[in-house]
Amino acid sequence: MSDLIIDADIAVKLCSGELPDILNLLGQRHEAGLRSWISTADQWQILDRLISIAKENRESNPEKAARMALKNLLARCMWLSALVEDCDGLDDPDPGTVRLLKVAQRLGHNSMVLTSSSTRLRRGKPFIDTASVKQLRINESIEFVDLMAQQDQIRPHLESNLHKVLHHGRYILGPEVMELENRLGEYVDVEHCVCVSSGTDALLVAMMALGIGTGDEVITSPFTFFSTAEVIALLGAVPVYVDIKNESFNIDPTRVEAAITKRTKAIIAVSLYGQCPDIDQINAVAARNGLAVIEDAAQSFGASYKGRLSCSLTTIGCTSFFPAKPLGAYGDAGACMTHDANLAKSMREIMNHGQGERYQHTRIGINGRMDSLQAAVLLSKLDVFDDELARRHQIAEKYTALLSEFEADGLVNLPKIEDYNTSSWAQYTIKLSRRELVKDRMLEAGIPTTVHYPKPLYAQPALYQRYVSCPNAEQVAEQVLSLPIHPYLRRSTQNRIIESLIEAINS
Repeated sequence: MSDLIIDADIAVKLCSGELPDILNLLGQRHEAGLRSWISTADQWQILDRLISIAKENRESNPEKAARMALKNLLARCMWLSALVEDCDGLDDPDPGTVRLLKVAQRLGHNSMVLTSSSTRLRRGKPFIDTASVKQLRINESIEFVDLMAQQDQIRPHLESNLHKVLHHGRYILGPEVMELENRLGEYVDVEHCVCVSSGTDALLVAMMALGIGTGDEVITSPFTFFSTAEVIALLGAVPVYVDIKNESFNIDPTRVEAAITKRTKAIIAVSLYGQCPDIDQINAVAARNGLAVIEDAAQSFGASYKGRLSCSLTTIGCTSFFPAKPLGAYGDAGACMTHDANLAKSMREIMNHGQGERYQHTRIGINGRMDSLQAAVLLSKLDVFDDELARRHQIAEKYTALLSEFEADGLVNLPKIEDYNTSSWAQYTIKLSRRELVKDRMLEAGIPTTVHYPKPLYAQPALYQRYVSCPNAEQVAEQVLSLPIHPYLRRSTQNRIIESLIEAINS
């Protein structure tokens, strides 16, 4: 069963204590992560009827009693915003029914409207009565990343921000983008933040600002997402891979200097799964050899290294706001951060077609501008970001605590966070043998998992390098498995995930 819309007549009965079994059902749906809604268009109708009932019951303060009753119901339900299209039924003999049909259509074809109106029930689906709703099964669906649960926490501010953009109409590089740059820079403690259209473009813009081009070499990790090396190749440069540490999955800084040649221009240090590599060692190697360091912090915004935040640690820090990231937009978006004013100026020009000012193109650039709508989303999410990081940490700790005995038995390897790091826990990634068998068993149990990443970058057809071998990267690519993790993962759901994992390992 999907979303359930509560008609005004049912809402009044629920608030008045007439339908305790349905109220209990709504509580069960809420615990299972299913959504029940009350249209904001019905708010005053519901309150007026509740005030009348309170007066009939001789309540000393009918208005307060009505508001409290509705607030109690909203512990199990949420307000659903009315839209302009909800007024399309004004010429219909029953405009309220037309409005509810519009609402159900927006929420999806499985949505139901719970009502006691005989007129509406005669129309059939999506209208449903209290007897029928009791027959519907409540099935919990486990999401790898539950963006809807997050949206429930920020909906009022999010909707307000989005409507502001729709009304001012500055859809690209609008005022929200500037506000976001200021807030991100303050959060990370860097002097300059340049918002761009994606995490991939952030890396591309950073390297273009550093003058990386044809024939240059850029040292990086072979065990990361494709875009890290993709942007190197796009500029005609050559990715040079340095093997990773088996425990942290990050580039091994002790191997970096040996990979430097006369053509080396920069080092891209990837902060994988939410944990930074040993940046001080990498920066020291770079300084000795006159190289720039870019932190690919696509998964680590919010993480820290020796008390400093990811994205503030190197020449340029680049992050991604892909929806599934710890801080994610509702589409592609990214940012470049630096303490260097000249680099910031260059990056700001590059992401906007190389313009120093309108129609004055001082360099070759790209169309890498951020949409105002994405900035509006991110501004809403920033308000809850620290709380979400704390929740991620708690969930990761629980995974580790409940799986540690299986690590002691040699059945699984759990993530290791260096003492000087805090992780943003973009992923909770374990290592185990017979990964595909475990993955398939968990899928059969309804548990989604993901492999980040199934092969080193030099083994990808588009980036294939025949004689490159990084043994650690090759080994972990065959063993890693990422478990569901997001700030709103319920304890009962996490217990089910752990039980299924243990069962799959034991089998």
